[in-house]
Amino acid sequence: MADWLEILKEQRKEGQRMGRDVPRMLANPAITSDQAKTLFDAMERQAVFVETLRKVLEANNYEPDVVKAAEGLEELYADLAATVAEKVRALMA
Repeated sequence: MADWLEILKEQRKEGQRMGRDVPRMLANPAITSDQAKTLFDAMERQAVFVETLRKVLEANNYEPDVVKAAEGLEELYADLAATVAEKVRALMA
């Protein structure tokens, strides 16, 4: 059986890395709107995937710690997607 808590902890580390990298990418004055849109799409896909995973974990009565870890990861990617969306809007203005 999968150790979901451990898997989610590893994914959290990756998300935190993205949390450091994304602002650096967005701060680059050479970023294009197409690049920002691509980055947004990637963050949005990840947020949707983790949301779906969280729902499955909840529906299958996983331990609260596992569901909470999934919720935290979902929030992280949703926040990153929102940050990128703001940049896309700014670049399109």
